[in-house]
Amino acid sequence: MTDPSDSGLRPWSAGPSAKARNAVQRSVTALLDELAPERVLTRGERIRLPVEQHRTPTGCVLQAATAAVSVSWFAEASPDAALGELRVIVWRGTVSRRGSKRESATMVREVVLHPLERPLEDCLWRATDGTEYDTAALAAYCIALLEDQMRADHG
Repeated sequence: MTDPSDSGLRPWSAGPSAKARNAVQRSVTALLDELAPERVLTRGERIRLPVEQHRTPTGCVLQAATAAVSVSWFAEASPDAALGELRVIVWRGTVSRRGSKRESATMVREVVLHPLERPLEDCLWRATDGTEYDTAALAAYCIALLEDQMRADHG
């Protein structure tokens, strides 16, 4: 009889609970709400801000004149990321949105983060370099990345 631990296969384990998935989704929504709150539709013209905020159901783009940061949530990223994956990308230039014909942007930096289940109520995010963030700190980090790129473009 062979030892199952020698087979190289992992024993079957249940995926993340519905409670864990819901906590992560609330954390993603809170992050997106902080970075790019959903707009209320109005008939008047929008006021142009120094940083435009564009929101999608699974992400957002913060677009400045010469730089941008995009945040994208992938709920079913890979078997290694059972709770999903968040990608924060810093861009030089203008990020094109669907249907627009603008100059293209160049990716400067990418940060990949995974949600941690510990604690469920205040989901933490861990970057591939091991740095951990709560949702508010991650929002501040995304804004700081954009500001750093804007300074680099002007310096």
